[in-house]
Amino acid sequence: MSFPIKGFLETSFVDWPGKIASVIFLPHCNFRCPYCHNHELVLAPDQIPTIPLPHILKHIKKYKDWIDGVCITGGEPTLLPDLIELIEYIRNEGVLVKLDTNGSRPEVLKRLIQKRVVDYIAMDVKAPLNDESYAACCGVSVDLGTIKESIRLLRENQTAYEFRVTLVPTLLTRESLTSLAHDLTGSEKLTLQNFNPAHPLDPALKQVKPYEDHALKEMQEEVNHILQGKRKPENKPFLSSHG
Repeated sequence: MSFPIKGFLETSFVDWPGKIASVIFLPHCNFRCPYCHNHELVLAPDQIPTIPLPHILKHIKKYKDWIDGVCITGGEPTLLPDLIELIEYIRNEGVLVKLDTNGSRPEVLKRLIQKRVVDYIAMDVKAPLNDESYAACCGVSVDLGTIKESIRLLRENQTAYEFRVTLVPTLLTRESLTSLAHDLTGSEKLTLQNFNPAHPLDPALKQVKPYEDHALKEMQEEVNHILQGKRKPENKPFLSSHG
């Protein structure tokens, strides 16, 4: 029962839409997103103490009438060879399980979906589905074939899911966000997440001002219309300013 769990949040109201969840953080990632705020998990996981799984299961058992489920995030959880075993330990406590992933390992997602061991999957789609944009947002070259396969798996199966994208003004423009939304037309949801400049992997991004709330709201409305195959509402600006 030894797993490299490097962080545990007892309760979160934001990591699973509409639910109260505990959050487990796993180490390592195959991306180097410049805006990543969990980069200690990626670059120096061995310097972070490991939290024993029995400690976490004890908490889940104690509070399972209060929490709805457990979110497994990272890092990139699908890199863990024993991910399914970890999930099964958690599910045995009678709670739901959500997985956060970058979608780079569709073969793992396929097994999870086939075994019906996850109740919700949130996949971060980093950029429009072209090599240049994706590499800029991931910090490494990415096989877009794996990303597209993960998107297909989520869209064609019964597991509840959402796509997410983090908006960094210097990396994603209005045009690139629109392009991504068109890439995902027909999907259930693309959630826009605002960039947080407080602790990014690339220190230069600390000087970048995030989009303002009203601009983020306008972009979310536009993206929703594109996903549904509709035109943008008339007389409503798409992107006022990001400051």
